[in-house]
Amino acid sequence: MSSVSAVSADAAGTLAPHPFDDALALEPAGPDRFLGRTTPAYWNMIGPFGGITAATLLQAVLQHPQRLGDPIALTVNFAGPIAEGPFEIEARPSRTNRSTQHWSLELRQQGVVATTASAVFAVRRETWGCGEAVRPEAPPPEQVPAAGGFAPVRWLKAYDMRPLRGAKPSAEAGTEHPDSLTQFWLRDAPARTPDFAAVASWCDTFYPRIFLKRAGFVPAGTVSLTTYFHADAATLAALGDSHVLASARAQVFRQGYFDQSAQIWSAAGELLATSHQIVYYKE
Repeated sequence: MSSVSAVSADAAGTLAPHPFDDALALEPAGPDRFLGRTTPAYWNMIGPFGGITAATLLQAVLQHPQRLGDPIALTVNFAGPIAEGPFEIEARPSRTNRSTQHWSLELRQQGVVATTASAVFAVRRETWGCGEAVRPEAPPPEQVPAAGGFAPVRWLKAYDMRPLRGAKPSAEAGTEHPDSLTQFWLRDAPARTPDFAAVASWCDTFYPRIFLKRAGFVPAGTVSLTTYFHADAATLAALGDSHVLASARAQVFRQGYFDQSAQIWSAAGELLATSHQIVYYKE
């Protein structure tokens, strides 16, 4: 799928790619290999934002010459830290069937594996369909103030987030919040028509649920993130630069790990993607 991306003019008047497209830029480097690099716009406190890593791995398959169909599932395992600078991605088709295709991926720096992933692509066809999940009620995004970030986390500036609940921990540290639910309107900043890579990044835009549950900040990091795509390319393109509604909560915190389930909805109430991740935490 060719993405519909925004461009902006730099100081010299030259059209520059959207920061998201710049972060996803990959150079073919032989069979099943691509070269990329981290970018400051999506930097977290000690490494790149996990969502941009997931999106970049997916992008390697999206631009692979053997790709079949569109993504329906992506699992990313954050095996080790990613340092600032260049990296290499190997995207290898493991098996191609009539309508599905399975991929194995690795992101390496200086020969060391930092991230592994698997993806499933498929050729979608028109069938009977039904949606049981219901989009949460929410005022329109233009009626919700945008959230501010905090200094060490640069990637937050890459998104327009308008929180409805669970914006940030606000109680004193050590006070347990009654739930871990966060909901906000979301879109890229600057606004950008979404594609599959954008959806992959959106599914990791939630801060760790333990921050809200414990009303404070503790060391935490995603170990494994799986995203399921429920929309085709045409549905995503039709969203234009509108906001989507993002919702996430945990089910259990236990023995140093918690899970997190998320949903991404269009403003019209169509479920675009769901994700599930397991997160490490330390007290």
